[in-house]
Amino acid sequence: MACAVLLAAGVGLAIRPPGAAAAGYVTINGAGSTWSQNAIDTWRRNVAQFGMNVNYTGLGSSDGRNQFRVGTVDWAASDIAYGVKDGNNEDPPPTAQHPFVYVPVTAGGTTFMYNLKIGTRQVTNLRLSGATITKIFTGVIKMWNDPAIAADNPQLRLPGIKIVPVVRSDGSGATAQLTQWMVATQGSLWNDYCAAAHRTPCTQTSVYPIVPGRGMVAQLGDANVAGYVKQKDAVGTIGYVQYSYAKNAGFPVAKMLNKAGYYTEPTAGHVAVSLLKARINNNANDPNVYLTQDLSQVYVNPDKRTYPLSGYSYMIMPTSTNAPITKAKGLTLADFGKYALCQGQAQVNSLGYSALPINLVEAGFAQLKKIPGANIGNISVQSCHNPTFTTNGTNLLVTQDPNPPACDKQGPTQCTTGTGGSKDQDTPATNGSNGTKAPGNGSGTPGGGKTPGSNDPNNPDSTKAATQDGGNGATGQQTACDADSGDCAAAGSGGGGAGQSDVFADPVSAEAGLGDGFRVALMVLAGALLVALTLGPPLIALGGMRRRRRSDRFTNPGGHA
Repeated sequence: MACAVLLAAGVGLAIRPPGAAAAGYVTINGAGSTWSQNAIDTWRRNVAQFGMNVNYTGLGSSDGRNQFRVGTVDWAASDIAYGVKDGNNEDPPPTAQHPFVYVPVTAGGTTFMYNLKIGTRQVTNLRLSGATITKIFTGVIKMWNDPAIAADNPQLRLPGIKIVPVVRSDGSGATAQLTQWMVATQGSLWNDYCAAAHRTPCTQTSVYPIVPGRGMVAQLGDANVAGYVKQKDAVGTIGYVQYSYAKNAGFPVAKMLNKAGYYTEPTAGHVAVSLLKARINNNANDPNVYLTQDLSQVYVNPDKRTYPLSGYSYMIMPTSTNAPITKAKGLTLADFGKYALCQGQAQVNSLGYSALPINLVEAGFAQLKKIPGANIGNISVQSCHNPTFTTNGTNLLVTQDPNPPACDKQGPTQCTTGTGGSKDQDTPATNGSNGTKAPGNGSGTPGGGKTPGSNDPNNPDSTKAATQDGGNGATGQQTACDADSGDCAAAGSGGGGAGQSDVFADPVSAEAGLGDGFRVALMVLAGALLVALTLGPPLIALGGMRRRRRSDRFTNPGGHA
């Protein structure tokens, strides 16, 4: 029993809040990007155990920038910077009343999540070129059996049903990044669409223009776009969302054709490779542009592993104590930012993002020190367990990222392996060929898919469990497909189901934030109690027998009754 008491005391130590919890944290309120929200919400839940109350409302990057500009939130998150011209709108940065810095916190890919079936079977291996994507989202291509889509998918006979593009209704950084890519790579198509939408001049935009008669649907935020596409009766839809939303929904994303002629998806490694070509503004004397991104070279990165629509997202942090900021808020903001840049990066790959490289993490820490009240001290970034870091300064995600399989190269072959949240559901060829299954997963984080979280914002070596990816499913075969409906006569079986899940997977580690130490202590305590209950009665009985025998020897020295 003494052992059990000691174990119980150990449990008390395990769940006792770290010293940081008494550091004078106050509630901080933020708003903005839904593209980065899955990561931000994970971090918010994890830091609650330290006494941090971090509120966040995801209504789009434009809303976050606007609210920070007028001082209705303490911090914001945005996928694009202030000052990006949107038509005739300048989107100016805040005045001197609300000075700020950018802190890069997430990297990832904007993907095209879709709901498409051949007969009753979910398609999970769709491929699309840049021109085809632009034609879909400008209403030029209207049917899934269009020859341009067929050329991208030589092993699939897609159904003759209408395409329903799902776009954002709010001011969105994802929309801005998508339209900037279209301006840079498919300018003629985008200009024609702009003209039809009566937009002059034609630039990138945060609010997607809707042209009547083009069959588009608009939804607020990534979550609602993903929720619309995943509905059982939404077959034929395709929308753009951050990769994590498709993973959570259990739905596939289209592989996108890159400059090297390979169709890829935004795995953590592919995003890391892509962003090697991002041009980061290093003018530290101008906070309005310092650390902002120019992605024009990412679009044309010649590495075969790249995903063209890769980018960064930022926290916008205050650098003065003008209302609503106080030093107590600054302390909390800086420690939350420190968590996001350090332990938080160890979690993002499994969520559907890509960990930041060491140069941006170091620059981010320097930015956090400019927040009034910040007390993050000096930290060795090598202790953050970031999967990109190595002792020699190379990016481990880049060096370990495999080349895409041969079946993903543009041409007559096509991988059958599923993508996004449907990696365990293969799609067999439906044009009479067997297709090709990609060898292995083709991506992922070093260490097999589990990613550590943390128990202490000031101790990067303290970790907590996160999530794990699934494996690949079996392959079947179908033939004799109708060109319009896509219905096929079954010639075999296998693979996953229809992929029509109505439940979002939650990739968050441990919402209560008690950590693995608490669970281990409980298991040890339970084991000790089980041993005590099992061995206790016999040991007590044996002790009683021995006491009686000693008593008999004292009362009957001769040993007779």
